[in-house]
Amino acid sequence: MLYLHSFLEEKYARYCSPAFIATDPVQVPHLFTRKEDIEIAGFLAASIAWGQRKSIIASAKHLLTLMDHAPYDFVKQATPAGLKRLETFVHRTFQPDDCLFFISSLHHIYTDRGGLHDVFAAGYRATGSIFGALAHFRRVFMETPHLQRSAKHIPDVERGASAKRLNMFLRWMVRGDDGVDFGLWKDIPESALMLPLDVHTGNVGRRLGLLTRKANDWKAVEELTASLRQFDPDDPVKYDFALFGLGVFEGFGNTLKQHD
Repeated sequence: MLYLHSFLEEKYARYCSPAFIATDPVQVPHLFTRKEDIEIAGFLAASIAWGQRKSIIASAKHLLTLMDHAPYDFVKQATPAGLKRLETFVHRTFQPDDCLFFISSLHHIYTDRGGLHDVFAAGYRATGSIFGALAHFRRVFMETPHLQRSAKHIPDVERGASAKRLNMFLRWMVRGDDGVDFGLWKDIPESALMLPLDVHTGNVGRRLGLLTRKANDWKAVEELTASLRQFDPDDPVKYDFALFGLGVFEGFGNTLKQHD
């Protein structure tokens, strides 16, 4: 156990550095300095974060171009002419109707609900858990009229979703400013965060004996995060850098069967 702790700390130190930003979607919110711009740019980048990272970054930057590189102002104003530009935006299965729904819902959240920070924080305060914060956020997000097909882009933890992209977004917003994450949201503790679980982190976790569950679902998120809390109960998801780096850059978990 001591060796594994040292191993994870070594990999965390290696990958949690400003150099990581150049290859990761977290670079997108780093284009901004205003809190609300960081939140919205980060949320949108995280929301389309599946597929090749180069494609994710290119799509997120294109979306910001359509928003005049002023995401908060664009969301707050949400003019018909501005929204019409989004009718051309596509990222894999994220279609123009989905994009329009996301901007409309963000407009509602920032106009009527105090913003993304307030919504997640309210859910956390009410339940004392990230699970509760994610469930509350989804209910608020769905208050805006939308096509049924668009709902799939906001994961439902109450139905077992791992919510990888939203947990990644929360890591960006909550973890202390270390050159990669922002530490903007002080009323959700780092200790409560849950690991952004994907194929890479899941397979590495299994190879290291930190995860036994085969499916990459919410129960697996809970199991793997609990394992990581043994090494740092105050900041368990810092090891996301270690697991992800081992999987993506070192191919550490590639010998295992992938479970989507």
